[in-house]
Amino acid sequence: MSAPFGWIRAEPHGIHVVPADAWIDPARPVERALVTHGHADHARGGHGRTIATPATLAIMKLRYWTEAGASPVEYGETIRLPGGVAATFLPAGHVLGSAQILLEHAGERVIVTGDYKRRPDPTCPPFVVTPCDVFVTEATFGLPVFRHPPIAGEIAKLLKARADNPERCVLVGAYAVGKAQRVIAELRAAGYAEPIHLHGALERMCRLYEEFGVALGELRLVAGQPKAALAGQIVLCPPSALNDRWSRRLPDPITAMASGWMRVRQRARQRMVELPLVISDHADWDELTRTIAEVNPAESWITHGREDALLRWCQLHQRKARALALVGYEDEDD
Repeated sequence: MSAPFGWIRAEPHGIHVVPADAWIDPARPVERALVTHGHADHARGGHGRTIATPATLAIMKLRYWTEAGASPVEYGETIRLPGGVAATFLPAGHVLGSAQILLEHAGERVIVTGDYKRRPDPTCPPFVVTPCDVFVTEATFGLPVFRHPPIAGEIAKLLKARADNPERCVLVGAYAVGKAQRVIAELRAAGYAEPIHLHGALERMCRLYEEFGVALGELRLVAGQPKAALAGQIVLCPPSALNDRWSRRLPDPITAMASGWMRVRQRARQRMVELPLVISDHADWDELTRTIAEVNPAESWITHGREDALLRWCQLHQRKARALALVGYEDEDD
């Protein structure tokens, strides 16, 4: 008789579904890959077959020029893999197209979350709590110090900075996949109807989001606009552009950055950020612990993040858990 869950193994470069010879978010090219979402630490090119949601495949095509072997799977759809393994993709609430993957084999149920959050997000469907035997959870913000504030308050800070400084612009560093579009959508939800200005590196991904039904309102490129026209405006750029030569074309920008890491003051100082905005697309400490309690698995496997604290929490609450030694999975906002 085989050991419980012996059919799924955590290897350094990914999670191996042995009977199907399939890998979840593999860090190197494989013949059969199941991809949870389109961030570069989870989605890579070169696979023989890539199984993911249509939005994730579209993001991968745009970013990595990967199209051959793409196999789209809708939310709630179950596909049959070799070796008697069933895989169902469920919303993860992280970014557009992000999915948890429910694997079923030999009467056992394993969920691999990829990255996820529990907060409402106008750009993607919310996380779906699903019972399982093994719950493979991220722990990016797996320390009690990380408790993200309500996003409405962070957006209010951004709008106040703009209103208080009409001669300047507010330049927000936001990651190109997910964070930038969420900031824009949350600004619209707060009633901000003015054009939002973009660094050119963000334009194509914003247009892709719109193709998938995410309304972002009027967006304009910074290129070609006179400096004076950008006074009193909100401008979004990749974090790498916050303090480079490109930003010098802007009228005395208030540098802001949208990231869960802005909770750490030293990170904000290192980035020379004047207005830190604690906006994260990952679950914080309370969301991580609440999710484990709600899913109520027989065992939790903890990966890519601050595993030790969450492992200790599980032990203190009489929950079986282990930390996985996966490599190459880092929050792209970092």
